[in-house]
Amino acid sequence: MIMPELLSPAGDLARLKVAFSYGADAVYVGGRFLSMRAKARNFSHEDMAEGVRYAHGIGKKVYVAVNICAHNDDFDRLDEYLLWLEEIAADAVLVSDIGVFSRARAILKNTEIHISTQANVTNYAAAAVWAELGAKRIVLARELSLAEIAEIHAKTPALELEAFVHGAMCMAYSGRCLISNYLNARDANRGECSQPCRFSYALVEEKSGEAFPVHQDDCGTYILNSKDLNMISHIPDLISAGVSSLKIEGRMKTEYYVGAVTKIYRQALNDYAHDPALYTSNIPHYQSELHKVGSRGYTTGFFHGKMTAGDHDYKGENQVTVQDFLAMVYSYENDHAHIEQRNKFQVGDKIEILRTTGKNFTQTVEKMYNEDGEEITTAPHPKQKIKLKVDHPIAMYDMIRKA
Repeated sequence: MIMPELLSPAGDLARLKVAFSYGADAVYVGGRFLSMRAKARNFSHEDMAEGVRYAHGIGKKVYVAVNICAHNDDFDRLDEYLLWLEEIAADAVLVSDIGVFSRARAILKNTEIHISTQANVTNYAAAAVWAELGAKRIVLARELSLAEIAEIHAKTPALELEAFVHGAMCMAYSGRCLISNYLNARDANRGECSQPCRFSYALVEEKSGEAFPVHQDDCGTYILNSKDLNMISHIPDLISAGVSSLKIEGRMKTEYYVGAVTKIYRQALNDYAHDPALYTSNIPHYQSELHKVGSRGYTTGFFHGKMTAGDHDYKGENQVTVQDFLAMVYSYENDHAHIEQRNKFQVGDKIEILRTTGKNFTQTVEKMYNEDGEEITTAPHPKQKIKLKVDHPIAMYDMIRKA
């Protein structure tokens, strides 16, 4: 059985390493130029080069987003940037603009070109044209059903198909939103989206200026806010449809999100490859784990047909998190973990260790020490360095969350 690639987001070098530690086959990243996530920390040239070296050293891949809707002045540095990406041996570039594609095709000799979801490929004819022009892979539009994907695969069998399977959904068609530009003068199509779909809206009477809530709520309503995508229960359907890369959304998300979500999709893929019945029996476990990560509620998007009112989240933009991310592990010795704190915790708290490999375990915090070796009872300071006694050996990039 040929299993699909697991593709995770990496907003910076730290998250790249976390994604690989938790089982990603490849990551997609952005530099500080021509990337659709300008608000993300993104990669300096030095960090991107290091990230590619690190990935190749462990047999993994890095894809670089060059996928904004480009304007004239974006081409001033484009050729130089593309040449540099080939020099550091990036595995692929993601593009959406036909002009950027034409420059990439002319310049890149060894680097694959992938077509971004921003290009809005919704049919086999468009997919075939991109393939003829030299694209190796299409990142499919989110508006496609499984049946439509299967037909695209049947008619373009040599073309790799990548699909988003988890994370935030955009209310705009294939992510091409103009509301951010109008409300905040931030161009969503050049990577600066202010996410106005997560804002609260109300009906306003024109003459008086009085606002009326659309629902019976003083705060208005989040009429544009979609639930998050979650296809963990439908991996066999995605494979059958011909999807060759399962993409997790989230270059703006935390290390915890990247690690926790990647881990559970990795487990699901491994279980399915080993025994489809094992995968099926473990679906409740996968869903339970994903519900411990921040979300706006979950939907299967357009994969099973048109989205309905139940696929939207009218309650607000805040993501519900069942278990708080407490700390990142950086080393382990003599029954103690060296960690960096993310949220406050204290002696007596029950914690869970989210492990990069193997089963998670829970324990009670018994003893911990500050950087000076002094015993402390609480860890209240952001990014505080702590030594924590743990019940079992753990490893770098394991994470600690509330149990």
